[in-house]
Amino acid sequence: MKVFSTIAELDAAVVDCRACPRLVAWREEVAVTKRAAFAGQTYWGRPVPGFGPVDASMAIVGLAPSAHGANRTGRMFTGDPSGDVLFRALHEVGLASQPTSTHQGDGLELRGVRMVAPVRCAPPANKPAPDERHNCGAWLSAELSLLAPTLRSIVVLGAFGWQALLPVLAEVGWPVPSPRPKFGHGVEADVGELRLFGCYHVSQRNVQTRLLTHSMVCDVLSSAAARAGLF
Repeated sequence: MKVFSTIAELDAAVVDCRACPRLVAWREEVAVTKRAAFAGQTYWGRPVPGFGPVDASMAIVGLAPSAHGANRTGRMFTGDPSGDVLFRALHEVGLASQPTSTHQGDGLELRGVRMVAPVRCAPPANKPAPDERHNCGAWLSAELSLLAPTLRSIVVLGAFGWQALLPVLAEVGWPVPSPRPKFGHGVEADVGELRLFGCYHVSQRNVQTRLLTHSMVCDVLSSAAARAGLF
């Protein structure tokens, strides 16, 4: 992959990616068929770049765009129930300018935090295939390389993101421990000067079953922000 000199250059390349035929077909089909509630809207229907300041000291790693969320709006976690949970918590702890995220241009700004994903296209059934995760790993590697000078903490939402992140960190040059740390909610792991914070994914299922609560998300975000020097 090309070496990018800026995140803006990387983002511009990400949105033109067509490396995974299954994901390309799915994201574009969803953008045409749409959900009834959004029938009058124009879907993004492309890979979704990272979101947040390019000199962030904290990152949030999710899984992939949702079909009718970021695949519709073009911005990570925007326009879906998972994002509603996450942005409310980010706002409460002082990392987002507002508690809701509905569309690009809605005024939302993140403070010291950048959102990234191991997979940049919406996958069918929210389950990317191993080769798709591998292909997208190159984008994550490039983004983390550009963030490396300022990055001090990463909140990882869910086991998938944790498993996808560790080999990428090793590839970028961070000293990942062996054996690799295991995911768990509230788990913290140091990778050189970088600290990872595990958090259950902010999915509807986890929230509705109370496996994950608002206060639990806020606690993890606050700890990661403190480690990143944002408080």
